[in-house]
Amino acid sequence: MRWRNSAENFGYISIGVHWLVALAVYGMFALGLWMVTLGYYATWYHRAPELHKSIGCLLFAVMILRLIWRFMSPPPEPLSHYSPLTRAGAALAHLTLYILLFALLTSGYLISTADGQPIDVFGWFSVPATLSGLGGQADVAGDIHFYLAWCVVILSVLHGLAALKHHFIDGDITLRRMLGCRPHPPANHKERPHAEKD
Repeated sequence: MRWRNSAENFGYISIGVHWLVALAVYGMFALGLWMVTLGYYATWYHRAPELHKSIGCLLFAVMILRLIWRFMSPPPEPLSHYSPLTRAGAALAHLTLYILLFALLTSGYLISTADGQPIDVFGWFSVPATLSGLGGQADVAGDIHFYLAWCVVILSVLHGLAALKHHFIDGDITLRRMLGCRPHPPANHKERPHAEKD
């Protein structure tokens, strides 16, 4: 089993963490949209935010580990036929997603600790409040959190559409690499002349 990334393919650790983060982000987004509609006397009025905060803290830890792993095991090289614009766009999209995700999680932390109380993570441990009591902290961080969440979702959807475009239109192995499939191209793939790869 290939746990580490190679020059051609993603390893199982990178693939697993990638899809785990994607699932957590969309799940958290849906949970966030739902919990703000709950009335005070609803069963999940207090439970949903606690769940949201706990998952957010764990996701922050996973993102830190993901970033460390990216340096320990660099991702595969871009495919040879990618144009310079495609390479630059992909790198910029990945960097922007990382920045937005960390900013999103940080703003969520600032909302949760605005009153100076630590975050209880599933009863396993507590994350202390290191910055609290600022004027309007919860409201300002809440507005930022809301818009960042939409930015992350929109950019990730575009990221997914780009992967589908590579698979179905370009006929290359971009999507297959992140799905952990064998690295042969789809049936409709046509090898490009060497001159076009540069």
